[in-house]
This record gives sequence, structure tokens and C-alpha cells, in this order.
Amino acid sequence: MRSATYNEFGKPTEVLSLGDRPIPEPKANEVRVKTILASIHNHDLLTIRGKYGFKPEMPAIGGSEALGIIDAVGSDVKDLKVGQRVAAASVQATWAEYFVASADMVFAVPDSLKDEMAAQLIAMPLSALMLLEFLEVESGQWVIHNAANGAVGKSLAMLAAARGVNTINLVRSSDAIKELDALGIKNNINVEDDDWKEQVRQIIGDDSISAAVDSVGGEASGDLLSLLGHGGTLASFGIMSGQPMVLNPTHLIFKQAIVKGFWGSKISQEMSVENKQRLIDELIERATSDKLHLPVEAVFDLADITKAVDGKLQSGKKGKVLLKP
Repeated sequence: MRSATYNEFGKPTEVLSLGDRPIPEPKANEVRVKTILASIHNHDLLTIRGKYGFKPEMPAIGGSEALGIIDAVGSDVKDLKVGQRVAAASVQATWAEYFVASADMVFAVPDSLKDEMAAQLIAMPLSALMLLEFLEVESGQWVIHNAANGAVGKSLAMLAAARGVNTINLVRSSDAIKELDALGIKNNINVEDDDWKEQVRQIIGDDSISAAVDSVGGEASGDLLSLLGHGGTLASFGIMSGQPMVLNPTHLIFKQAIVKGFWGSKISQEMSVENKQRLIDELIERATSDKLHLPVEAVFDLADITKAVDGKLQSGKKGKVLLKP
């Protein structure tokens, strides 16, 4: 089968190539899926660089999320059948014509969802929903997060709004503000503005911020902590700056703040099938009722894998880049 493979860790455009690998056989508790579309995520690119929490054995096939049709099931699989259209995330080797996945990581999706939506429905939107529950925020409360124009950030804002949770969405450019506005997302602030913190305070008024999500690290972490309300939670989700979190101990102590790390893939793998299905049902409902929008930047043939993972495209994208085997 055609697959996007790499034999060593490194820059994705340099180590990835189109390869010919054997079609995998499902184990007793697995299904094999014929891929329709596969997503390219930032954590996939970090994995290829050898800088993620998971490191595959070499040679490896890239990818961790895809949409496809089940074409084989293991002997112990009972609730999934050949011919079903399914989505899977937090799995491995999806940048190929076929992939195998544990049956408890695969979920049927309705025909009402377009392929482009279904192929990216689970990883980032599910992370956003799990993050909301991880933060234990309720309707009427406030969440502030940076890098809000990323896939999880956009999903977080839309899914929070559907649950009645208020968000303040921090970005770093006027173009990013326009991007969020176009999706109907409210309370968007450019941190390049000198008075951006005052803008935050004007939005929340007499309320306080219950939780913050940091995807940047460095000084940005401390900025979020400074705006957090008493007893609030700061969740570390990413480290786009490449810098350690810089936190003022005074804020930690006197706000009695809680700082926690969030790794969506790990939480997803450890979550019960029933609980995950509950969240995926919510995602499907939001997507089909037009409360969740997942833009697509481009769709590439698997043979054009180096173009699809090009740094300039990935950094400037306004939607998900997908692969078609």
C-alpha cells in the first residue's frame, strides 16, 4: 500500500517520502480501515521530529487521525462491521491507504457529516471538549486561552459557547482576529495591542476568570496567570514558543492557583469508550447543527506529502491540511 514513511527522526520535508508498505492485518481486538482522508496535526509533525511524548519504532508511517471504511475486523470485535464509515484518532500510521486501530478508538460517523469534517472531528475538537471538562468549567464562567486561532483554540471557543461557557480568545495578529470573527467567535483580542489586558478586564467586568489554557509558554504563561481569578486553574496545553513557563510566584500563592498539564492523546486513550462516545455524540450534534465549523486549508494526494507538511503552508494555514491516499 502507498504510505508516507520515514526512517529517522528529522525535519518532515526531509525525512518523509512516499513508500510501499505491506497492508496491515488487524489483531483480535482491532479493525482495519481503508483510508478516505487523513489529517495532518502539529503533534504529527513533532512526532516525526522526535520531539513528542510518543516515539514510534522505525521505519514508521506518519499520522494519528483519519476517516475511512472498515474493511476487516478482528475476531474479538463485536460492535463494528465491515463497510462502516468511521473516524479514528490517537492511533498510529494513518497516512496510508490502510491502517489498523483498536476497536475502542474507532467511532462510526453519520452520512450527514461531510468527509472533510469527519476526518478532523475527533482529535482537536475532542481535545477541546475534554479540556473543558478537565477544567471543570460551567455555564456562565470564563475561560481565557492563547493561540486561539489554532485548531483546538477555534473548537474550544465554539464548543464552550454551545455549553454556555464564555471564552476570551487571544491571538497575535489582526488577520487572526478576522479569522475568528468569520467563524462567529466573540471576545477576540490581539495581544500585540498595548492595552490588551485592559481589554480583557473590560470584557469580563465584575466577573473573574475561572480557567486559562496556555499553548505558548514563556512570558505568555505568566500573562494568563496574572489575569486568572482566585482559585483558578491554568492548564498547560502546548509550548509554541519553545520556552519554559515563566510564572510569578506571587500570583500562584495569593491567587491559590492550580497549574496542571493536559495531554489530550493520553486522556483519550485512558477514557472509557462510553464516556468518549458521549463526547463524540456531542461533537456530531454541534457539527450537524452548524455550531462547530472545521475549515480545510487544502487536500493533498499522499504522493505530495512533502508539500503537505511544508513549514510555510503549515504556519500560514487557516484550516486543516488533509491527505488523500
